[in-house]
Amino acid sequence: MNAHVQVPVLAKFIDDLRAIWTAKGDIRSRMEAAKPALEQLVKDNGLKALSADWPSTEGGKNLLFYVDPDHGFAINAVVRVPGRRGRPHDHGEAWVLYGVLDGTESLERYERIDDGSRPGHAEIKMISVTTGSQGKVDLVPPHDIHAEQGGDARSVAIILRSQKLGGTNIQHGFNVAEKTVEERHGPRQIPYELR
Repeated sequence: MNAHVQVPVLAKFIDDLRAIWTAKGDIRSRMEAAKPALEQLVKDNGLKALSADWPSTEGGKNLLFYVDPDHGFAINAVVRVPGRRGRPHDHGEAWVLYGVLDGTESLERYERIDDGSRPGHAEIKMISVTTGSQGKVDLVPPHDIHAEQGGDARSVAIILRSQKLGGTNIQHGFNVAEKTVEERHGPRQIPYELR
């Protein structure tokens, strides 16, 4: 079991992920194999109860629980206020598994319909919306444009990323109405120790 993580269900999840990363050679296979493990984690009512005390991540923040020293994957959480509206974005090169732990959220997916030839300009259209509650996990591949929308109550999600965001991983934020795109470095990582 992972010695420095004090919440047993999260320590087991990390151990399961480390075994998956060791067994699978490519990141897509790893993330697909990790999806059932995250589904189990976000169904854990003990973890859900712990999340009641987690601080809001509004203002472009993520709680950072863990970055694996050998494989580089990262475990984050977001805590959204009721009715929170997210802006379309991608996560650059990172793969993301997004699991709802508490409340309800909708994941909107978009596709780019312009050719990308004009700097700062982007035209996107929504192609699907998936609404999920506790236990729902979505896989978001690199460069897929998406947005998370909060429900009527506070919501919490656990996020498994193939790498810690920030630094050199360039992401993109989109404005549908203004048809613009900008480069950015992603959410501010706030280290948070679970007890």
